[in-house]
Formats: sequence, C-alpha cells, structure tokens
Amino acid sequence: MNSPHDDVLILGGGAIGLATALALLEAGRGVRVLEAATVGGATSHGNCGTITPSHAPPLAAPGVPWRALKWMLTPDAPLYLKPRIDPALWRWLLTFAGRCNARDWRTSTAGRAAILNDSRARLKDWIGRYGLQCDFGETGLDYVFRERGNFEHYAAECAPLNELGIATEVIDGADYLRQEPALREGVVGAVRFPDDAHLRPDRYVAELARAVRERGGIVEEGCRVEALEPQAGGVRVRVAGGGERCGRDAVVAMAAWTPALVRPLGLKLPIQPGKGYSITYSRPALAPRRPLVLKDRSVCVTAWDSGFRLGSTMEFSGHDTALNAVRLGALERAAREYLHEPVGATVQEKWYGWRPMTWDDLPALGRSPRHPHVWLAAGHGMLGISMSAASGQLMADLMTGRAPAIDPSPYRVERFQ
Repeated sequence: MNSPHDDVLILGGGAIGLATALALLEAGRGVRVLEAATVGGATSHGNCGTITPSHAPPLAAPGVPWRALKWMLTPDAPLYLKPRIDPALWRWLLTFAGRCNARDWRTSTAGRAAILNDSRARLKDWIGRYGLQCDFGETGLDYVFRERGNFEHYAAECAPLNELGIATEVIDGADYLRQEPALREGVVGAVRFPDDAHLRPDRYVAELARAVRERGGIVEEGCRVEALEPQAGGVRVRVAGGGERCGRDAVVAMAAWTPALVRPLGLKLPIQPGKGYSITYSRPALAPRRPLVLKDRSVCVTAWDSGFRLGSTMEFSGHDTALNAVRLGALERAAREYLHEPVGATVQEKWYGWRPMTWDDLPALGRSPRHPHVWLAAGHGMLGISMSAASGQLMADLMTGRAPAIDPSPYRVERFQ
C-alpha cells in the first residue's frame, strides 16, 4: 500500500473521484484513490440519487436574492443562512447575487446542460458496460406544484430548456392527479422531464469502487490527505499518521474540502459548503411512480425498491456537524402536504452532507494554472452524482490529451484565479 511512486493519485473517493479513476483506467493510466473514510461516505452518500438534465438552470437566477432574503433567517426555509461572521461567505454571496441576471443565467444553464446531458447518456452506458448494480431507473422526474404562480414560472422555462436538448412536458393538475395516485388533492400542475433517471447513490459509488478495483486501480480507505506538495516531476501527498504517497499527477476531488487543501498552493477556489439533509425510510405502500421535486417546498422524493428518501434544503452554516432537527422536520412537513403516504414505516437513516457550491453553479475541471501535475475536479454543487460520469470522462480526456467529449471551457479552473 506504500508504493514509492504511482501514476495518478485521486484525492477523494466519492462519485467524482471514482468516476475519474474509472475513466483514467480505461484510458490506460494507473490510479490510486485516497479516501479519508469509506468510499462514498460523505457528500455522495445521502442525496436523492436523481440524474437530472432537468436541473440545468442554476441556483443563481433573476429574483433569487429577494426570495433568499425572506428565507435566509427562517430556520426551516428551503434556504437558510446561519448568522455568523464569515467574510469568505459574504464575498461568495455577493458574487452569487451579482450573477442573478438573465445573461449569466443563460451562460450557466448552457454549461450545466452540456455536462448533464453528456453524463446522462454516458451513465447509462457505464451501467451496462460495468454491470453497476445501483437501482438504476429511467422513469423520468416530475416537478410538482401547489402554487399556481410558481407552476407558471417553471412552465415558462420549458422553451429554453428544450432548445438545450432537455425534453419537457407540462401537465395540468387534474390530469397529473389521475396519473399519480400518491399525490394529494391541490396539485395545480407538473412539469415532467422524461429523460431524467435515478439510482441509489451509496450503491452507485460502491459499484464504481468495485469497477475501479477490478480494472487494476487501488482504492485506499481510511487514508486522510493532509497536504499536497507539487514537485518538479510530479506530486507528493502527505497523509495522516506521517505517511506519504507520490505520483506523476494528482486529481483533487475532495468536494467541499478541496479549497482548504489547494489554498497553500496559491489556488483560489470559491467553494462554500451548502449543507443538505435527507431522511431514508422503508418504502411506503403508496409511493410515487417516479422521483418528484415538490417545487414549492424545494424537497425531493425518491422511491427505490430498497427504500424511500426525502431530501434537499440548502443551509450555509460552514462545516457545522449538527443534525438539525428543524431542517429534517421541514422535509417531512413538505411530504405530508403533498403525499398520501409521506413517510415509510421505518426510519433507516437521517443524514446531512456538504455540497460544494460555486457561485456560478459550475464545477472546476482541469489542470491547475500554477502546477502542471495538479488537476482539480470539484465544485459540483447539488449535482455530483448527475455530473459524475461526464466529469470523470472529461478529466481523463484532458489528462491524456484526447479530444474532449464536451467543450471544457465553461469549467476551466482559471475563471476563479
């Protein structure tokens, strides 16, 4: 486990790191993945597992700052800002607010659509090629509304999404209720995204790790990276306990922990940890037929054969480790408002995780502008699972000099320097 020199060191064993490792192995590179705890045990673990070209529109949109001001000091609102002195967060929020305009919305939407569409198609191929057993389903996803104005706002977004290759279908409330018996009366409409998909994220990441190992990659769990040191011919990584690993290249895929690791290298990566929550239950008898987003409450609902999950919310509270009962309660209240059977009989897990949020809602993918052997793959926000296959392939293409499958320029690291 302490080889003197590896080819590529992947720092982080979540969906992005493992997808990058798998794509690099297929491209002929050797990989060693260094994971601080267990693969997929952090940001990748407890999200709702939706594969969502539908989510191409960024969080930064016209009108969001005004809604956020009303929400941010309300503990159970979809967006919550924990009061504290944090200059980096306030700078991030100001830059984010400055992008809440039509021009920047279109720019980020186009960049997100490109990587999401590629990842959706590539993921289906990976599921079959590598035999990934992860409760994958291609049922689509529905945005569901009880507020007429909100429904009309999102229905108006369908035309620009269709232009980006994202199929949509607007459904009247009465028609929708006839189709979906799990929903309570009061639904005024829905927007369906027939090309979206879903999977169980913890199983997906475990299966990626299996595929990496079967193809000769090494995955070290319980190996916490403490420092990254570029050298003339490669990189050296110091790990907890006094050990080190050396490699020709390093890919930093440590989600919300990435900025702290690369800051000593003179790299600025404005990622804020956006805390999300989920509750996993046994599957209720009357579960929705496809994943839902209860849009008026910003809560996602996913049912698998193996369980049932409520998730979402966005909380800017730094790396706070508390499992906030108020935020968890908001998930269940939203489900009770919309669903006949809002929860399963048994609670299997209550979870939180930090989403790595950039102010333009696009990841940083590519070579460090300062260090030729350091590469970054971070900042995927709420869409790490959705973007994982495309991100991994793009990183492998860039690192091996292949023509990339998608234009890498929207995700370039240099935009933050």
